[in-house]
Amino acid sequence: MFPNGMVPLGTSTFRFACHPGVSCFTACCRKLDMFLYPYDILRLKKRLNVSSEVFLQNHTRLSAGLHPYFPAVMMRMADNDEQTCPFLGEQGCVVYADRPSACRTYPLERAVDRASRRGRPQEYYFLTDHPYCRGHEESATHSVSDWLREQQLLHYNVMNDLWAEVDTVFAGNPWRGEGVAGRWQQLAFMVCYNIDAFRNFVHESGLLRRFRLDKARLRLINHGDDEALLKFGFDWLRQELAGLPTLCAK
Repeated sequence: MFPNGMVPLGTSTFRFACHPGVSCFTACCRKLDMFLYPYDILRLKKRLNVSSEVFLQNHTRLSAGLHPYFPAVMMRMADNDEQTCPFLGEQGCVVYADRPSACRTYPLERAVDRASRRGRPQEYYFLTDHPYCRGHEESATHSVSDWLREQQLLHYNVMNDLWAEVDTVFAGNPWRGEGVAGRWQQLAFMVCYNIDAFRNFVHESGLLRRFRLDKARLRLINHGDDEALLKFGFDWLRQELAGLPTLCAK
């Protein structure tokens, strides 16, 4: 069931700490192939006080995704000899409070079984083992649940699971026969990664007026809440591309 014979941690504890006193400090912030998920970009662009368009242009690159029908967004490393993360400063991460999911989860890896016999998705965590990392030699111990709280991962996981549901729709090639970068693929990319452009699209098209949304949700969207708009966009894509009853039409 699990890749490479990896064993989930379950309720076991693990040793790990990362701080400037560890000899490998920031070694993991170089030459990364890091996926950025939609919620990662919301947090980072807000932290940098730039538009999503500017963030995408300056800090990301496109790559082949896990399936052939939609690209992945990756962090673009700095153009220097060490190919460092663009947010690595002299004292460490300069966007630490809003760092991406992958950075928060490390040294764990998360897997979700969406076909669980229990009737709901089951998540599992595994401990990574990179030879360069000396953080495993530190004395601090953690349980998985403690780590999730300490790294403020719970909400990231919720948002990433919503994204996974959308990406599952993309994996089914729902693009109605259009070629690469067709209209619906461009719309889907905008919804997921360019929230500011999607906000303009929603305003200009009157998209919100097509659906019955509760007042609290509508208020958040109309007051510029990126997360509320992203969730609406996810629902809209799942309905339009897969016919799922995620929104109620007027």
